Amino acid sequence: MLTSADIRDRFLRFFESQGHTVVSSGSLLPGNDPTLLFANAGMVQFKDVFLGVEQRPYSRATTAQKCMRVSGKHNDLDEVGPSPRHHTFFEMMGNFSFGDYFKRDAIRFAWTFLTQELGLDSDRLWPTIYPSDEEAFDLWQQIAGIPAERITRLEENFWAMGDIGPCGSDSEIMWDRGPEYCTCNRVDCSPAQEDCGRWLEIWNLVFMQFESHEDGSQTPLPNPSIDTGMGLERVTSVLQDVDNNYDTDLFAPIFERTREMAGHNADAMRANQTAYRVIADHSRAITFLIADGILPGNEGRSYVLRLILRRAARFGRMMGLTGPFLAETAQAVIDTMGGHYKELVERQDFIKQAITQEEERFLATLSTGLARLDQLAAELEAKGETVVPGEEAFRLYDTYGFPFELTVDAAEELSLTVDRDGFDAAMSEQRQRARAAQRFAVDSQGAFYRGLNLRKTEFVGYSAGNCQTTILSLAVDGESRASASAGDTVEIVLAATPFYGESGGQVGDCGALLAKTGEARVLDTYRPLPDLTVHRAEVRRGTLSISQEVTATIDRERRLDIARNHTATHLLHRALRQVLGEHAAQSGSLVTPERLRFDFSHLSPMTPDELAEVERTVNAAVRANYTVSTATKAYDDAVRDGAIALFGEKYGDQVRVVSVEGFSTELCGGTHLDATGQIGQFIITGESSIGSGLRRIEAITGRGAYEHLRTQLDLLNHASARLGVKPAQLIERIDTLQSEMREQRHLVQQLESRLAASSVDDMLGRAIDIEGIAILTEQATATDVDTLREMCDRFRDKLGSAVVALGAVINERPMLVVAITKDLIQERGLHAGKLAGTAAKKMGGGGGGRPDMAQAGGKNADKLPDALATIPDLVREALA
Repeated sequence: MLTSADIRDRFLRFFESQGHTVVSSGSLLPGNDPTLLFANAGMVQFKDVFLGVEQRPYSRATTAQKCMRVSGKHNDLDEVGPSPRHHTFFEMMGNFSFGDYFKRDAIRFAWTFLTQELGLDSDRLWPTIYPSDEEAFDLWQQIAGIPAERITRLEENFWAMGDIGPCGSDSEIMWDRGPEYCTCNRVDCSPAQEDCGRWLEIWNLVFMQFESHEDGSQTPLPNPSIDTGMGLERVTSVLQDVDNNYDTDLFAPIFERTREMAGHNADAMRANQTAYRVIADHSRAITFLIADGILPGNEGRSYVLRLILRRAARFGRMMGLTGPFLAETAQAVIDTMGGHYKELVERQDFIKQAITQEEERFLATLSTGLARLDQLAAELEAKGETVVPGEEAFRLYDTYGFPFELTVDAAEELSLTVDRDGFDAAMSEQRQRARAAQRFAVDSQGAFYRGLNLRKTEFVGYSAGNCQTTILSLAVDGESRASASAGDTVEIVLAATPFYGESGGQVGDCGALLAKTGEARVLDTYRPLPDLTVHRAEVRRGTLSISQEVTATIDRERRLDIARNHTATHLLHRALRQVLGEHAAQSGSLVTPERLRFDFSHLSPMTPDELAEVERTVNAAVRANYTVSTATKAYDDAVRDGAIALFGEKYGDQVRVVSVEGFSTELCGGTHLDATGQIGQFIITGESSIGSGLRRIEAITGRGAYEHLRTQLDLLNHASARLGVKPAQLIERIDTLQSEMREQRHLVQQLESRLAASSVDDMLGRAIDIEGIAILTEQATATDVDTLREMCDRFRDKLGSAVVALGAVINERPMLVVAITKDLIQERGLHAGKLAGTAAKKMGGGGGGRPDMAQAGGKNADKLPDALATIPDLVREALA
């Protein structure tokens, strides 16, 4: 029996033998498509190739691609578990032609692989086609010898990656599971009965011919191409002769690890079938997502990860797993699939740590949240209602960490539904959620420039700071122009440019364009398409015209500042991995002339010692003056040689490798120094959290570092001069002054206490009587709240059965302290916290505390007397 690993390997080797280049799986983060939440098909990493805006050194490719489908039309998470074949994460094996072969060879390859390589019974393979695709209809008969009556025409045989992008008719290959699986009970049962359990789709051949646009229109692609996808899980179930995907060797190890932890026998496993499936499916998804640099959070992809992790944890809890367990099932995933997906093994410690941290966070509130849902169910039943209000669902999310979908799951078990509209209203500030079919912003600038069909920009900026070039395009306010005049803000495309277009976190270059008839100042540079550079510029003098020759010159000093910061990010990345561990992978960056910002994966704040060690490591590399070199390599060769590739970044087959001699090697298209010594100095200015499991370091180099040190030194010298000591003695002098201040503050408190004691008799005489209770309200003189509380204690002890309210203006802010004797709390129901909180509203504040003593503050010191004056009336109301 073939294993899933055997099937994957046979697929890739077969297509390699047919002239296809084996391409590694792209990341689950679609780096080249802002419209997708995740890579949802094998062709995602080739989208720009299909669109004709990217060229590869091959015209045929084959992959085993990691995929996720949990959004839009695929967002049926509740099917995962009950369904025998529905998954969040799955593998899609595919073969692709980029303007090379088309329908004939696609059908021939598929038929040969299925019947000869895998040995499937040809009589049980039934193709389906788009109704009007006569070419495919004829080819299936010619190549495979399929009788016409076994070729089914289906309207749904048209595939699109999303609402916009490549699309075309397709031909699905169905596997006949046998008449015993028929659920339609029709004598003419065929793939036309798409819901019939007899038919299993195992391969989809997409004949990519068009591009869909936002307005619903379609235009032909530059070259008809092929995109196919065969689900590894499904074809494995066929070859291993099991009824569902979960009985294959892809899931069995996860089931076994779960069974061991739960202490179940075979009967208990069957009784908890849905839970086992959910845990197995979600364990694969969360393992691969974290391996690709995604961490649990409240937005977008991070929200999806949090949702499925917590859903798996809840199902585990339902079948008796009371503690964190998902790190163990993730290990089973790593053991099963790490042979092919090396990133799982490389990051396994971090993957399990991130999973456990999130699981512990959720389990801490799970019981309380479920108890609240049970309480809601009882309340609704008493009212004869069955809908959980949206605001209550939001409260479960906000207080207990229940994603909306999880609340729906739990409510369904209690025969309840949930008010989605009400939840969305309560979540108005956080609407970007996975189930809302989230769509990322579409690049309209890219569409504009794609329509101009301009040739690729030649970038000469790695080796030159200026060049002679020609203007290819001018645009003002999104409209093409033949020329631009002084005062115009214009977008300019050049045939060649030394200007680096903003990408990879590095900002675009600035500089000047000089022609015989005019000049322009380049304000920014960006790349709306992978191979096209656009210069945003302001025409300062004369005119510029299409086809005119210009001299393009970058701002060299600004470029050097950027290069200092960019090379420093590479040193910082390596230093973080050395100090914190290899999990500290870059998740984002910003490189400007003034500073650098570096985001990375780490589950806890860095300690001062860790920050100091990172800074020392980087500066040691700066002083070593390592040579910085670049080379162009094949992507697979570069990664094999140890180059770091960033998660979610889109790379071509040929990549630029930036190496810092003996220290770091990364894939990077940015501009860098010739040697690390040119950085000058590296200073970390901040470290902070930017989300669950994500940290950010901000730093400065070169001129910015010098100015920072100069400013700090000036402050040190100024402070030392003010205190009359040498800089080395400054801390000692500050410690002495602080000690003296504490002593004087203590002395002031003693004097205030004595003064208060001396006026006790006068104040006691001003107490009033309300129903046998002594009420004393006074504005006192005090420098802190502790003194005010001490005075309240003294008066309360002397008055017997009493309510004492004292106020004072402390640091320009009104403060109020209320004290009540115990007998009034127990026998009369008075509460100091309620009195203080209500009275404080008079001075624009609030507060509260214990029944016997409480304090409150306000904003308006002038209203303190009014607040004190309300106390007697509040006591009367409380006694009524």
